[in-house]
Amino acid sequence: MERIIIEKIQRVTKNRKKLEKTLNVKIENKGKEVFVTGKAEDEYIAEKVIEALEIGFPFSTALLLKEEDYMLEIINIKNHTTRKDLERIRARIIGRQGKTLKTLSDLTGCYFEIKENQVGIIGDAEFIKNAQDAVTSIIKGSKQSNVYSHLEKQRVQPIEDLGLKEGKK
Repeated sequence: MERIIIEKIQRVTKNRKKLEKTLNVKIENKGKEVFVTGKAEDEYIAEKVIEALEIGFPFSTALLLKEEDYMLEIINIKNHTTRKDLERIRARIIGRQGKTLKTLSDLTGCYFEIKENQVGIIGDAEFIKNAQDAVTSIIKGSKQSNVYSHLEKQRVQPIEDLGLKEGKK
């Protein structure tokens, strides 16, 4: 049984039935504590999905974590900078009218959300590293245009399927 503490408990309670059915787990809550019961693997996936919902990802995007290729990474802005003006750093990551986040999303193929001093990234395991590097570069003060050009050069080419991966069910 996993125990998770959540601030946005409504997002989980509102979608409890759907989460339980999709993730094959039993979800109970007491106040801001959420208890997840099920097989160990299902509990782990449910924990990651609930964590993604807590950061602010849409329900459908958070459920992508159920797929075997998708993963969630959380970058804490404070770990990558000594500057005190965190609002300005968050503004640089978001960009004017959200353009920086949208461009990062287009170039990396990942989904981004920002909550307080954390940047959440959901994406294919192959693309997460580039997305992490791009966000940390912006946090450290690189120009957005330089980050974009680096991402275009480092763009991961889709792997040709040789029939080794299990087919979608």
